[in-house]
Amino acid sequence: MADAGIGARRDCEEMITSGRIKVNGRVVTTLPCFVDPSRDVVKLDDEVLELPEVVATGTGAGASTKARSLVYVLVNKPKGVITTTRDPEGRRSVLEMLPPAIRREERLYPVGRLDGDSTGLLLMTNDGDLAFQLTHPSFGVTKQYRVTCAGLASVEQLEQLKRGMYLVTPAADGSKTSKRAAMEEVKIVKRFVDRNRGDRTLLSITLREGQNREIRRMLARVGLKVRELERVAIGPLRAPDLKPGQVKLLGKRDVEKLREAVLERGSTGQPAIGKPARSRR
Repeated sequence: MADAGIGARRDCEEMITSGRIKVNGRVVTTLPCFVDPSRDVVKLDDEVLELPEVVATGTGAGASTKARSLVYVLVNKPKGVITTTRDPEGRRSVLEMLPPAIRREERLYPVGRLDGDSTGLLLMTNDGDLAFQLTHPSFGVTKQYRVTCAGLASVEQLEQLKRGMYLVTPAADGSKTSKRAAMEEVKIVKRFVDRNRGDRTLLSITLREGQNREIRRMLARVGLKVRELERVAIGPLRAPDLKPGQVKLLGKRDVEKLREAVLERGSTGQPAIGKPARSRR
């Protein structure tokens, strides 16, 4: 669905869980859902979605098909840039940071999100299978952040963050959901005692599952206000030399590292990366 341009991956997941999607006439509300675009009929609000899995080359009896090329771009997102693919307010999107040649040839989508006030690493790709497995909590791929918060964080506050808490998230229909959130790791990197600018604490935080603005909300619950939040690692992937606003086309070695992280952490029963029985849409 994301490949068809319907919306960002998370928006498409919400469409599925809210019951707006039908596969061969049957409403699907659970993830993951695997379909074969050449055989299955997928509808959004009873409108058929079409997305060829392969493109034709040649004509007549000698015609053949080739797989869609997969592209992986690492972005160092600056503050003020949003990660949605469409914005009615006209704010700058991460899509605008991609080289024009890539924007023309490929439809890429962000893997996960960073809110507008946050900075750091964001992967963009058209590889739906890898994107799903990097973001789904059952695969447990970590993301690491450097967070500067106001005040001097205490050991007690850090212990509370590790134990976890329930976060309440309102839905568009007015309902609310409550989901437990916990930090895989949180530690103090440095404390700054500053009478002029105010005391600050630099934290290193690792998550395996990220809810909407999870770090900011959790820190607020224990009395710590976030001043700066930067994602510095996605699984094994780091790019300390990539400056804010810069992008990097990932090579085979970097992509293999991400795949290995998924395979190492993947739960039993999930399809192996690169060997899906059916393509997910």
